[in-house]
Formats: sequence, C-alpha cells, structure tokens
Amino acid sequence: MKQEGEDKMDVINHIDLKRLNETIQRIKKDPSKAKKVTKIEGEWILKSINAPQFRAEIQTEKQKFTIGADQPTSLGGGGTRLSPMHYCLYGVAACTAATFATVAATEGVKLRKMRVTVEGHMNFSKTLGISDNPIVEEIKLMITVDSDADDKKIEALKRLVEERCPAVFCLTTPVKMTVEVVS
Repeated sequence: MKQEGEDKMDVINHIDLKRLNETIQRIKKDPSKAKKVTKIEGEWILKSINAPQFRAEIQTEKQKFTIGADQPTSLGGGGTRLSPMHYCLYGVAACTAATFATVAATEGVKLRKMRVTVEGHMNFSKTLGISDNPIVEEIKLMITVDSDADDKKIEALKRLVEERCPAVFCLTTPVKMTVEVVS
C-alpha cells in the first residue's frame, strides 16, 4: 500500500532513501562531511508584555521561520506562546520520530502509522532558587508503531533509535557545553 506522497519507489516512511544513500556514500568517501553546525540566534524581548519573551529567525534549506517562546505565567511569562520546554520536548519527539522512521526505512520496514509521545517530568524548585533538586526528573518517550514487522524487529529498531538518535544522545550522554556571556 502506497503512503500519501510516496510516488517514488525510493521513498519509504516519508524518507527519501535515494538522497539518504547519496549522503551515506558522500560521508564514507569523506568523513568530515558528517559534521554540521546548527546555530540558532534569538533575542529576549524587553519592552512588550504582549509579545513572546524570546524570538528567533531560523533559516532552513528552503525557508525562513520566525518563532517565539514565552514562559508560563507561573514562571513570570505571559503564557502566550510555547514555552522553552515545549520546544525542547518537541525537538526530542520530532528527532526520535525522524530517527525511527529513517531506521525503519533503511531496514525495509514500512510504517502504517507512528506516534511519539514525550513527557518531561519537571521540578522547577531549583530554577526558582528554592532547592537543589534535579530540574528534570525524567524524560519518558513512548513510540506507538503500526506495521507488519514483528515484535522482535520493532525492538531491534528501538535499540537502533536509542543508539543513533541525536536527541536521545543529548539526554543520555554528557555533552561538552560552554556558556559565554558577551557584553
């Protein structure tokens, strides 16, 4: 059964395998091609209570987006936009979904449907200077998959996602981070 938008034989699970394989071959020839820097620069909005607190313009390969974030009212924001944690958890969910769909496609597993749910169990008492409790107590990912693959194959795909997903890596592995304040 052909999925919507999959007119080419090289597309499985909304993944263009031809382009993906071209990228893999390019990186095999030159491993430095695997490295990429993603940069987001935004501005804290100081003057308007009716605007998001933070705004950034993000350029993709084909389009520019302006996005805004606003803290919930309990944390001093207006609650008018997605909070920074919404974006963070969305990134985890989207990255996990993309990795699962890609791994499934490269393994020949066609998905009929996939949903990813992410829960962030948060404790803001440290953020508010009240305690030393961990800010993030748990991130829980649930992947719901509908395909013809058997449970053993789905479990193998889950293990590959745990190994290969950039968001999972960031949450499970210490990552070098530098913070610099420029005035």
